[in-house]
Amino acid sequence: MANSNREAIWQTDGAQKRSAVQKMFAEIAPSYDLLNGVMSFSLHHRWRSDAVKLLRIQPGEKALDLCCGTGDFLPPLNKAVGEAGFVTGIDFCLPMLEHAQKKVSTPHLSTGDACQLPVASESFNAVSVGWGIRNVPDIDLAHREIFRVLTKGGRFVSLDMARPTNSVMRILSEFVFNTIVPKLGSIFGRTQAYTYLPKSTQRFKTREELKVSMEQAGFVEVRWKNLMFGNICIHWGLKP
Repeated sequence: MANSNREAIWQTDGAQKRSAVQKMFAEIAPSYDLLNGVMSFSLHHRWRSDAVKLLRIQPGEKALDLCCGTGDFLPPLNKAVGEAGFVTGIDFCLPMLEHAQKKVSTPHLSTGDACQLPVASESFNAVSVGWGIRNVPDIDLAHREIFRVLTKGGRFVSLDMARPTNSVMRILSEFVFNTIVPKLGSIFGRTQAYTYLPKSTQRFKTREELKVSMEQAGFVEVRWKNLMFGNICIHWGLKP
């Protein structure tokens, strides 16, 4: 029975999804960075740096990395805000945060739910999310929470999985993600978790739907850009 529950992680919603995904990330935390590097050919660091540039952060500003995981957004954010600035990371999975502590010398990390942030309104000039929006139980609510904690003129950027729009590339991509990625995860005993990746991507909002969700939350000038042949997409917007 436990096996069948785990197989349906990508089909869960609401509180059930929150609990299932939290448990999954706790299990894969030790191997998360290694497999991230392998699956992205280590390009995810460059993508994060490009995303931080889109935030147009000024020295001395305050930035939040939401769903921060093992903290790979923290170094470029810290560099952008400078010594006078402030960066904090929030994630709902404590084992992931324990790995994030090693990424920066003075980390400000805390546990929290993206759909109910333990943060006062208008606290940050910039918010980043890397491969996190797909995993929250309510994407629209998460976007509204991000909008709430941003100052006026604040910027939001999100990196996540996407499905290629080119039909040939989509077929190739789905073969890789549905066949090779789970086998790669099985090497570390994490077949279920790395089956979740392609399944959750197939159920994820489209680029257009994410844009609409951000706009309905209040963001303006919302744009997106494809990366890695359309397998990754970056969305960004502004709080007026």
